[in-house]
Amino acid sequence: MTDRGAGVEDGEPSAVLIPLHEARRERQELPVAFERRELDQILRLYGRMVAANEWRDYAIDHLSDRAVFSVFRRTSETPLFQIVKDPRLARKQGAFSVIAAGGLILKRGHELARVLGVFDKRLKVVEA
Repeated sequence: MTDRGAGVEDGEPSAVLIPLHEARRERQELPVAFERRELDQILRLYGRMVAANEWRDYAIDHLSDRAVFSVFRRTSETPLFQIVKDPRLARKQGAFSVIAAGGLILKRGHELARVLGVFDKRLKVVEA
């Protein structure tokens, strides 16, 4: 729909009006994706885990309702962990979560760096 009313001097439309419901529908049809900063944090963690010989492969899925970064020990197996971004949960429990192979949610939160902290090695006290 275009506005061809007042303000048109040379025959060109002065503004293009887009109905709000159409703009929302177009935005909702786009799949959810990781932003550059989020993907950078995830790939930094992935590089550390590959160097530690714990992870070997990954897959990224951009679905209509969530984005999933899956990590594998071997390509033919099920994923060891899934790092999920679900914008619908952003105001509730947090958009980011780490899910183990069995479906257990290991950590969930609003900040990706804190959620990825579940993979940090913890120091343990060893008695001699």
